[in-house]
Amino acid sequence: METSSARAIHDPAAEFYIDALRKLQDSGIPFLVGGAFAFSHYAHVPRNTKDIDVFVKPDDVPRVLEFFARLGYETEQPFPHWLAKIHSGGYFMDIIFSSGNGVARVDDLWFDHAPRTNVLGVIVRISPVEEMIWSKAFIQERERFDGADVAHLLRETGPSLDWPRLLMRFGDHWRVLLSQLILFGFTYPDKRQNVPAWVMEELIRRLSVSRPNLQNDICYGTLLSREQYLHDIEHLKYRDARLEPSGAMTEAQLAIWTAAITTKK
Repeated sequence: METSSARAIHDPAAEFYIDALRKLQDSGIPFLVGGAFAFSHYAHVPRNTKDIDVFVKPDDVPRVLEFFARLGYETEQPFPHWLAKIHSGGYFMDIIFSSGNGVARVDDLWFDHAPRTNVLGVIVRISPVEEMIWSKAFIQERERFDGADVAHLLRETGPSLDWPRLLMRFGDHWRVLLSQLILFGFTYPDKRQNVPAWVMEELIRRLSVSRPNLQNDICYGTLLSREQYLHDIEHLKYRDARLEPSGAMTEAQLAIWTAAITTKK
Protein backbone atom coordinates (compact mmCIF):
# COMPACT_ATOMS: atom_id res chain seq x y z
CA MET A 1 0.00 0.00 0.00
CA GLU A 2 1.46 3.32 -1.05
CA THR A 3 1.32 6.64 0.74
CA SER A 4 0.02 9.73 -1.03
CA SER A 5 2.79 12.28 -1.58
CA ALA A 6 0.45 15.28 -1.55
CA ARG A 7 1.09 17.76 1.23
CA ALA A 8 -1.06 20.27 3.04
CA ILE A 9 0.19 23.82 2.65
CA HIS A 10 0.07 24.46 6.41
CA ASP A 11 0.49 22.02 9.28
CA PRO A 12 -2.73 23.19 11.00
CA ALA A 13 -4.56 22.42 7.76
CA ALA A 14 -3.19 18.88 7.87
CA GLU A 15 -4.44 18.55 11.43
CA PHE A 16 -7.90 19.61 10.28
CA TYR A 17 -7.84 17.11 7.39
CA ILE A 18 -6.76 14.23 9.63
CA ASP A 19 -9.40 15.02 12.24
CA ALA A 20 -12.14 15.43 9.62
CA LEU A 21 -11.24 12.13 7.92
CA ARG A 22 -11.28 10.26 11.20
CA LYS A 23 -14.63 11.75 12.14
CA LEU A 24 -16.03 10.83 8.74
CA GLN A 25 -14.82 7.27 9.23
CA ASP A 26 -16.57 7.21 12.61
CA SER A 27 -19.82 8.30 10.95
CA GLY A 28 -20.00 5.11 8.92
CA ILE A 29 -20.91 7.07 5.77
CA PRO A 30 -19.03 5.69 2.73
CA PHE A 31 -16.56 8.18 1.25
CA LEU A 32 -13.53 8.40 -0.99
CA VAL A 33 -10.63 10.84 -0.91
CA GLY A 34 -9.85 12.46 -4.25
CA GLY A 35 -8.18 15.65 -5.42
CA ALA A 36 -4.48 16.20 -4.82
CA PHE A 37 -4.11 13.22 -2.50
CA ALA A 38 -5.49 10.70 -4.99
CA PHE A 39 -3.70 12.33 -7.92
CA SER A 40 -0.30 12.17 -6.23
CA HIS A 41 -0.93 8.55 -5.27
CA TYR A 42 -1.49 7.51 -8.88
CA ALA A 43 0.73 9.94 -10.78
CA HIS A 44 3.62 10.04 -8.28
CA VAL A 45 3.68 13.82 -8.71
CA PRO A 46 3.98 15.67 -5.36
CA ARG A 47 1.36 18.35 -4.98
CA ASN A 48 0.53 20.86 -2.29
CA THR A 49 -3.13 21.47 -1.52
CA LYS A 50 -5.21 24.05 0.30
CA ASP A 51 -8.19 21.76 0.84
CA ILE A 52 -9.25 18.14 0.80
CA ASP A 53 -11.75 16.62 -1.63
CA VAL A 54 -14.06 13.92 -0.33
CA PHE A 55 -16.40 12.09 -2.71
CA VAL A 56 -19.73 10.66 -1.59
CA LYS A 57 -22.87 9.42 -3.30
CA PRO A 58 -25.52 12.12 -3.81
CA ASP A 59 -27.97 10.56 -1.37
CA ASP A 60 -25.34 10.68 1.38
CA VAL A 61 -24.66 14.42 1.16
CA PRO A 62 -27.39 15.45 3.65
CA ARG A 63 -26.11 12.83 6.10
CA VAL A 64 -22.56 14.15 5.89
CA LEU A 65 -23.62 17.76 6.38
CA GLU A 66 -25.92 16.89 9.28
CA PHE A 67 -23.20 14.82 10.95
CA PHE A 68 -20.63 17.61 10.85
CA ALA A 69 -23.17 20.29 11.78
CA ARG A 70 -23.94 18.36 14.97
CA LEU A 71 -20.22 18.45 15.77
CA GLY A 72 -20.17 22.24 15.47
CA TYR A 73 -18.73 22.63 11.98
CA GLU A 74 -20.08 25.17 9.52
CA THR A 75 -21.66 23.52 6.50
CA GLU A 76 -22.97 24.80 3.19
CA GLN A 77 -24.00 23.52 -0.23
CA PRO A 78 -23.08 26.36 -2.60
CA PHE A 79 -23.74 24.31 -5.73
CA PRO A 80 -26.70 21.93 -5.32
CA HIS A 81 -25.76 19.88 -8.37
CA TRP A 82 -22.27 18.80 -7.31
CA LEU A 83 -20.57 20.40 -4.27
CA ALA A 84 -20.97 21.01 -0.53
CA LYS A 85 -18.42 22.28 1.99
CA ILE A 86 -17.50 21.78 5.62
CA HIS A 87 -15.63 24.60 7.34
CA SER A 88 -13.59 24.89 10.52
CA GLY A 89 -11.98 28.27 10.95
CA GLY A 90 -10.00 28.99 7.81
CA TYR A 91 -9.90 25.39 6.64
CA PHE A 92 -12.45 23.45 4.67
CA MET A 93 -13.29 20.09 3.15
CA ASP A 94 -15.11 19.80 -0.17
CA ILE A 95 -17.89 17.23 -0.30
CA ILE A 96 -18.19 16.27 -3.97
CA PHE A 97 -20.95 14.10 -5.43
CA SER A 98 -20.76 14.94 -9.14
CA SER A 99 -18.80 17.32 -11.38
CA GLY A 100 -19.32 20.96 -12.23
CA ASN A 101 -20.76 20.04 -15.62
CA GLY A 102 -23.02 17.38 -14.09
CA VAL A 103 -21.41 14.53 -16.04
CA ALA A 104 -19.25 12.63 -13.54
CA ARG A 105 -21.86 11.74 -10.93
CA VAL A 106 -20.59 9.57 -8.08
CA ASP A 107 -22.19 6.11 -8.13
CA ASP A 108 -21.55 2.63 -6.76
CA LEU A 109 -18.83 1.88 -9.31
CA TRP A 110 -16.63 4.55 -7.74
CA PHE A 111 -16.68 2.57 -4.52
CA ASP A 112 -16.49 -0.89 -6.12
CA HIS A 113 -13.11 -0.04 -7.68
CA ALA A 114 -11.59 2.22 -5.00
CA PRO A 115 -8.17 1.19 -3.64
CA ARG A 116 -6.96 1.96 -0.14
CA THR A 117 -3.95 4.10 0.67
CA ASN A 118 -2.37 6.15 3.43
CA VAL A 119 -3.43 9.81 3.41
CA LEU A 120 -1.76 11.85 6.15
CA GLY A 121 -1.50 8.74 8.30
CA VAL A 122 -5.13 7.73 7.84
CA ILE A 123 -5.95 4.60 5.80
CA VAL A 124 -8.76 5.56 3.43
CA ARG A 125 -10.21 4.58 0.10
CA ILE A 126 -9.43 6.92 -2.79
CA SER A 127 -11.21 7.70 -6.03
CA PRO A 128 -10.49 5.15 -8.78
CA VAL A 129 -8.09 6.41 -11.40
CA GLU A 130 -10.56 5.71 -14.21
CA GLU A 131 -13.12 8.04 -12.65
CA MET A 132 -10.43 10.67 -12.05
CA ILE A 133 -9.47 10.60 -15.74
CA TRP A 134 -13.15 10.77 -16.71
CA SER A 135 -13.88 13.85 -14.62
CA LYS A 136 -10.58 15.65 -15.26
CA ALA A 137 -10.79 15.21 -19.05
CA PHE A 138 -13.67 17.71 -19.16
CA ILE A 139 -11.92 20.47 -17.19
CA GLN A 140 -10.79 22.82 -19.95
CA GLU A 141 -11.36 26.31 -18.59
CA ARG A 142 -9.30 29.32 -19.63
CA GLU A 143 -7.69 29.47 -16.21
CA ARG A 144 -7.58 25.73 -15.53
CA PHE A 145 -6.85 22.84 -17.87
CA ASP A 146 -6.50 19.38 -16.35
CA GLY A 147 -5.10 17.76 -19.50
CA ALA A 148 -1.65 17.56 -17.93
CA ASP A 149 -3.13 15.69 -14.99
CA VAL A 150 -4.78 13.26 -17.38
CA ALA A 151 -1.48 12.74 -19.20
CA HIS A 152 0.40 12.11 -15.95
CA LEU A 153 -2.24 9.60 -14.86
CA LEU A 154 -2.09 7.80 -18.20
CA ARG A 155 1.70 7.72 -18.06
CA GLU A 156 1.73 5.96 -14.70
CA THR A 157 -1.42 3.83 -14.83
CA GLY A 158 -2.21 3.25 -18.52
CA PRO A 159 -1.16 -0.42 -18.66
CA SER A 160 -3.34 -1.34 -15.68
CA LEU A 161 -6.41 0.76 -16.47
CA ASP A 162 -9.84 -0.81 -16.84
CA TRP A 163 -10.17 0.48 -20.40
CA PRO A 164 -13.65 -0.98 -21.06
CA ARG A 165 -14.95 0.83 -17.98
CA LEU A 166 -13.22 4.04 -19.01
CA LEU A 167 -14.86 3.91 -22.45
CA MET A 168 -18.18 3.18 -20.77
CA ARG A 169 -17.77 6.26 -18.57
CA PHE A 170 -17.26 8.59 -21.52
CA GLY A 171 -20.17 7.07 -23.45
CA ASP A 172 -21.41 9.43 -26.15
CA HIS A 173 -18.68 11.89 -25.15
CA TRP A 174 -15.96 9.57 -26.44
CA ARG A 175 -14.43 12.39 -28.53
CA VAL A 176 -13.24 14.00 -25.29
CA LEU A 177 -11.37 10.82 -24.41
CA LEU A 178 -9.93 10.50 -27.92
CA SER A 179 -8.65 14.07 -27.80
CA GLN A 180 -6.91 13.40 -24.47
CA LEU A 181 -5.34 10.20 -25.79
CA ILE A 182 -4.01 11.98 -28.87
CA LEU A 183 -2.46 14.67 -26.68
CA PHE A 184 -0.99 11.96 -24.43
CA GLY A 185 0.71 10.31 -27.42
CA PHE A 186 2.10 13.70 -28.41
CA THR A 187 3.34 14.45 -24.90
CA TYR A 188 4.94 11.07 -24.20
CA PRO A 189 6.06 9.37 -27.45
CA ASP A 190 7.84 6.71 -25.40
CA LYS A 191 4.63 5.76 -23.59
CA ARG A 192 2.19 5.50 -26.47
CA GLN A 193 1.95 1.76 -25.79
CA ASN A 194 0.19 2.63 -22.52
CA VAL A 195 -2.97 3.06 -24.57
CA PRO A 196 -4.00 -0.33 -25.99
CA ALA A 197 -4.12 -0.43 -29.77
CA TRP A 198 -7.71 -1.68 -29.69
CA VAL A 199 -8.81 1.45 -27.79
CA MET A 200 -7.36 3.82 -30.39
CA GLU A 201 -8.66 1.65 -33.23
CA GLU A 202 -12.16 1.66 -31.78
CA LEU A 203 -12.23 5.42 -31.19
CA ILE A 204 -10.82 6.22 -34.62
CA ARG A 205 -13.33 3.81 -36.16
CA ARG A 206 -16.11 5.79 -34.48
CA LEU A 207 -14.59 9.00 -35.79
CA SER A 208 -14.31 7.66 -39.33
CA VAL A 209 -17.99 6.67 -39.54
CA SER A 210 -19.27 9.80 -37.82
CA ARG A 211 -21.24 12.23 -39.95
CA PRO A 212 -22.44 15.79 -39.30
CA ASN A 213 -25.81 16.09 -37.63
CA LEU A 214 -27.23 19.27 -39.09
CA GLN A 215 -30.36 18.97 -36.94
CA ASN A 216 -28.42 18.98 -33.68
CA ASP A 217 -28.43 22.49 -32.23
CA ILE A 218 -26.65 21.57 -28.97
CA CYS A 219 -23.31 23.10 -27.99
CA TYR A 220 -21.28 20.58 -26.03
CA GLY A 221 -18.60 23.14 -25.26
CA THR A 222 -20.36 23.99 -22.00
CA LEU A 223 -19.37 20.54 -20.74
CA LEU A 224 -15.74 21.65 -21.08
CA SER A 225 -16.02 25.23 -19.81
CA ARG A 226 -18.85 26.90 -17.94
CA GLU A 227 -17.76 30.33 -19.21
CA GLN A 228 -16.14 30.19 -22.63
CA TYR A 229 -19.22 29.00 -24.53
CA LEU A 230 -21.83 31.25 -22.94
CA HIS A 231 -21.72 33.45 -26.03
CA ASP A 232 -22.83 30.47 -28.10
CA ILE A 233 -25.77 29.83 -25.78
CA GLU A 234 -26.83 33.44 -25.32
CA HIS A 235 -26.21 34.89 -28.78
CA LEU A 236 -25.89 32.02 -31.25
CA LYS A 237 -28.89 30.29 -29.69
CA TYR A 238 -27.35 26.89 -29.22
CA ARG A 239 -28.96 24.65 -26.62
CA ASP A 240 -26.85 24.02 -23.53
CA ALA A 241 -25.67 20.39 -23.30
CA ARG A 242 -25.69 20.62 -19.51
CA LEU A 243 -29.43 21.10 -19.27
CA GLU A 244 -32.00 18.38 -18.92
CA PRO A 245 -32.96 16.28 -20.80
CA SER A 246 -29.63 16.20 -22.68
CA GLY A 247 -27.62 16.83 -19.52
CA ALA A 248 -28.06 16.43 -15.78
CA MET A 249 -28.62 20.03 -14.67
CA THR A 250 -31.79 22.04 -14.10
CA GLU A 251 -32.24 25.68 -15.08
CA ALA A 252 -32.00 26.71 -11.40
CA GLN A 253 -28.75 24.78 -10.86
CA LEU A 254 -27.28 26.23 -14.03
CA ALA A 255 -28.18 29.76 -12.96
CA ILE A 256 -26.35 29.33 -9.63
CA TRP A 257 -23.31 27.80 -11.32
CA THR A 258 -23.13 30.58 -13.93
CA ALA A 259 -23.63 33.39 -11.41
CA ALA A 260 -20.60 32.16 -9.49
CA ILE A 261 -18.29 32.83 -12.44
CA THR A 262 -17.87 36.44 -11.35
CA THR A 263 -16.82 35.42 -7.84
CA LYS A 264 -14.53 32.47 -8.63
CA LYS A 265 -10.89 32.59 -7.63
